[in-house]
Amino acid sequence: QVQLVESGGGLVQAGGSLRLSCAASGRTISTANMGWFLQAPGKEREFVAAISWSGGRTYYADSVKGRFTISRDNAKNTVYLQMNSLKPEDTAVYYCAAVYGTMRSYSAAYTYDYWGQGTQVTVSS
Repeated sequence: QVQLVESGGGLVQAGGSLRLSCAASGRTISTANMGWFLQAPGKEREFVAAISWSGGRTYYADSVKGRFTISRDNAKNTVYLQMNSLKPEDTAVYYCAAVYGTMRSYSAAYTYDYWGQGTQVTVSS
């Protein structure tokens, strides 16, 4: 069993940056494919970014390409989401997720077996 804890959220002005962290405990994530999702009030959870267990492959939602970067440090058992040029529409709770083994569909929430509790990101205009 792996526990995931997100941090780094907060309030930022449009155009600003934040770096989210997802720290894992209980089990190494060095063999896990990892993802970030967001959920705005009243909406379904949406895919943001994913990274393969080795870090060799990354995937992004069209809405964040060129602005967000996902990375991982397996030695620290941590995954990051660097968010630049933030927009008010990026406001949401951001969740980290993990799946061991085959990643059937990196953008689908059902692919992931483990989830963090989320961290709030609010972007003011």
